[in-house]
Amino acid sequence: MNFKRLETFIWVATLGSFRKAAERQHTTQPAISNRIATLEEELGVKLFERESGHTQLTSKGQELLPYAEKIVFMAQQLRKRADRVALLSGILRLGVSETIVHSWLPRFFRELHETAPSLDVEITVDVTGNLRTGLLDRSLDLAFLLGPVSEPKIENRELCSFPLVWVASPELNLPDSLLDLRELVEWPIITYARNTRPFAEISQKFSELDELPARFYSSSSLAACRQLTLDGIGISTLPLSVIEHELDNGRLVQLQTSWTPSELAFTASYPGAPFNPITELAVNLAVRVSSEYTCATHH
Repeated sequence: MNFKRLETFIWVATLGSFRKAAERQHTTQPAISNRIATLEEELGVKLFERESGHTQLTSKGQELLPYAEKIVFMAQQLRKRADRVALLSGILRLGVSETIVHSWLPRFFRELHETAPSLDVEITVDVTGNLRTGLLDRSLDLAFLLGPVSEPKIENRELCSFPLVWVASPELNLPDSLLDLRELVEWPIITYARNTRPFAEISQKFSELDELPARFYSSSSLAACRQLTLDGIGISTLPLSVIEHELDNGRLVQLQTSWTPSELAFTASYPGAPFNPITELAVNLAVRVSSEYTCATHH
């Protein structure tokens, strides 16, 4: 039984489309159709129904899919046990939240290249909502995002958390005492993009005040938020890792406040099936590197 045909069976079943499976396996739609037809002939059963552009499993196809997944999974494990990780090649389509870019991502890439030098990586830096969509529509293999992603088909592994701190330019001359939220609304609040969890939490908290509504300068770019804060445009709440250098050299000062948003908790999230050895390698590496980063910053 041809291994490639079993993989094709799994991808067509997962993506519900011969065309998408062809894109995923870097081949043509006729080649995919041919593999499935040959596999159906070998097994003596019909695996798919194709109706009005949509492809779905027959009842026999549904019955046989778990067996195909098990065979492919075991074959991947066999390759892994044979220590062929270094020979892994292909593309890892990785989505990353910007906070990770400013912390342990460079080290992750160095170690990934040492472990699997033949691997190509396509990186997308975006907000969590868009990365989540990328995982669900299979345009991403793996994402480091504000998780977990609560979807049955998505697996989540815990990564590190980042505490947020309120900071401002010393030019604003904010008092060196405990500040109430009412005292913060005098300045624009520079924060995460509107379609993010931190923005929702911050805007909700400020909406509870009776005073004038807070003005928000929101951006999907942490680098832009940091620069606006450095230029004294407003005050912001940012991960410590992003502004540590500026705090050390006095270009920003940390504010003492009565309320701080929740820590940013990240996960490595990825589709659980079909099994992808490249993704598994990257996830295990990310868990280790982020854990070592957390230990180093806490000591």
